[in-house]
Amino acid sequence: MKRAYEPFHWSGVISTIVGGLALVATMGNATGKSHRDAESEGQRPNILFAFADDWGVHASAYGTEAIKTPTFDRIAGEGIRFENAFVNAPSCTPSRGSILTGQHAARLGPGANLHSTLPAELPVYPALLETRRDYFVGHTRKGWGPGNVGAGGRERNPAGPQYDDFEQFLEERPEGAPFCFWFGSSDPHRDYSDSLRQEMGIDPAEVVVPPYLPDVPVVRKDIANYYAEVQRFDREVGGLLKQLEEAGELENTLVVMTGDHGWPFPRGKSNLYDAGARVPLAIWWPGKMEKPRVVTDFVSLTDLAPTFLEVAGLQPPQEMTGRSLVEILTSKREPRVGRHRSHVVLAKERHHGLCRADGNAYPSRAIRTENFLYIRNYKPGRWPLGAPNISSSQWIFSDADDAPTKRWMINHASDPEVEPLFKLSFAKRPAEELYDLRKDPYQMHNLAKKASYASLKTHLAETLQSELEALEDPRAFGKGSQFDEYPYHVGYGSEKVEPPEPVKEALELE
Repeated sequence: MKRAYEPFHWSGVISTIVGGLALVATMGNATGKSHRDAESEGQRPNILFAFADDWGVHASAYGTEAIKTPTFDRIAGEGIRFENAFVNAPSCTPSRGSILTGQHAARLGPGANLHSTLPAELPVYPALLETRRDYFVGHTRKGWGPGNVGAGGRERNPAGPQYDDFEQFLEERPEGAPFCFWFGSSDPHRDYSDSLRQEMGIDPAEVVVPPYLPDVPVVRKDIANYYAEVQRFDREVGGLLKQLEEAGELENTLVVMTGDHGWPFPRGKSNLYDAGARVPLAIWWPGKMEKPRVVTDFVSLTDLAPTFLEVAGLQPPQEMTGRSLVEILTSKREPRVGRHRSHVVLAKERHHGLCRADGNAYPSRAIRTENFLYIRNYKPGRWPLGAPNISSSQWIFSDADDAPTKRWMINHASDPEVEPLFKLSFAKRPAEELYDLRKDPYQMHNLAKKASYASLKTHLAETLQSELEALEDPRAFGKGSQFDEYPYHVGYGSEKVEPPEPVKEALELE
């Protein structure tokens, strides 16, 4: 059993600039009960976890133009909308594993990689709720994964038994039993369709193209098609809430709506920039929240597992590095509830395992504070989004999903107005990246070599290292090669190809 996470904290002038770091108390044993035992013994709340696939911070509640998300807006409007919610790892499998275990993804062994497995010895919150508190648990559609459940010694998906839908789950629930249900939509994961966009009434002319992508019709339509799937997910979650109301269960249900990482566009998914790691998050706990609020505390989705356990009357296991959000949920304060939640730590190991000739990862770690993002790239000699001459399931640069936007950027890589954006996403990156979010919210201008930021960079680098050591992250101790060696459980391969001419020209390849 790994020891409890004991985060680093600092003092001094630089800490004032950065905003301080978290101080987390050591957690107790999973067999024990929380300080809310008396309340939870009376009526244990149900838990509905609505989880999208590849959903970045795009919702009408966040001010996104050209999109309508009434269900998310309702949950946020009745409960709490989190402004600074982040996944721990911007890749499906490790993100989902870190949520289920409440742990930093690099503590999960092979579970830190996409298409991996999640070792059975790692406790997950659905099983703990089921065995310790008699919860009826289950999931539908995408739970933990993609990966090989059996390779880790498990007999079922870590998200719980699978059901056709929420209706079947409710019908089979024992009378009076509290439940924990995982609704794992495949939206807004690619591929997209024009017909759904047209059905949803989304006009590509109205979308906002972020400055790291070219503002051309192909990209606008691609974004609009993505928005359509976000709206479909929102509509389906609205159906779940209706079923809860009809069953008379809404008032006793903790409702959480979020996504497993950022959107599937270059510089998004599988990157540690905000477009890849920041996610929408709304939590509603009818009858337990003082008032609707917008909260700016930094939270990680690893915080959900200990939250679910605490509201059910369980003390989180010592292994969990996440911190329960119950204090935030029941507080009256806004926008910042506590000074101790002023950063998150991010991690990436292997995403697409066949996007480089050697099959290795592009390992990175980061610390994100209110004003700064610092990234440490451990293998800057490797291509960050995959090699330009290796084609696999996502074409070349396979760490980025194959898509109209990606193909357009590749085919126009050498165009003078496109080349800087192309390199920003696909070219090799330095060992260190530093972004001042006050001046550069889209993280496009690396300041790591600027003398005026040297002291701050050093402090952030040292703080990140201390945090990773406290998390027992192998990369902090020079032992990260294990992540390159874990099996990649897929049925496809890769081949060496000739890079397109625009790519050769832009990257000055032989």
